[in-house]
Amino acid sequence: MSDFDLGGLLTFWSRRSDDILELVLQHVAVVALSIVIAAVIGIAIGIGVWNRPVSRAVTIAAAGVALTIPSLALLALLTPVLGLGWTPTVFSLVFYSLLPIVRNTVVGLREVPAAIMESAKGMGMSPARILLSVQLPIAWPIILTGVRVAAQLTIGIAAIAAYVAGPGLGQFIFKGLSSLGSKNALNFALTGTLGVIVLALLIDAAFVLITRVTTSRGLRV
Repeated sequence: MSDFDLGGLLTFWSRRSDDILELVLQHVAVVALSIVIAAVIGIAIGIGVWNRPVSRAVTIAAAGVALTIPSLALLALLTPVLGLGWTPTVFSLVFYSLLPIVRNTVVGLREVPAAIMESAKGMGMSPARILLSVQLPIAWPIILTGVRVAAQLTIGIAAIAAYVAGPGLGQFIFKGLSSLGSKNALNFALTGTLGVIVLALLIDAAFVLITRVTTSRGLRV
């Protein structure tokens, strides 16, 4: 790989700005889609098992074991079934996002004070209304923290998904690594890597803002 040249990198960015922007948008889109799907599934699972000790333990343990599967291995296994591109990428990102979302949903719901639950029951609220009006609003900051962790996780894994022709900045990273010794190999790799880092910081900042806006004022710390 050629030596680093800041001037050459800036020129590379200038000439390939359209390609870089397209890959950034692809990366954001695949992460956003995957997180939305994972949040719907993960929160639903968490709601279903939070008060069932055996189901809760089995679900969280299974999600934890699933997270230990190397991402490259999972992508390689999915390719013969799902093909290349967006489908295996989204599937794998959702797969790896479930553990933090399910776990935080369970933790958040379980940490709602018993006194508040009893007061809600005493007011004649049904279990469904207690869940929607009391538990979920109180647990929301913890749940959203799980989604935030999942988003950070998927940003990095989405880059690896370029291995199966997935969308996003990983294409530049793999292109740089596969063309070692060429003039722009380092520029490709650096651009993809720096892009992923910047996206991770921006998305994390966005979640901080979302948490503040969507959390009840009395629950903010």
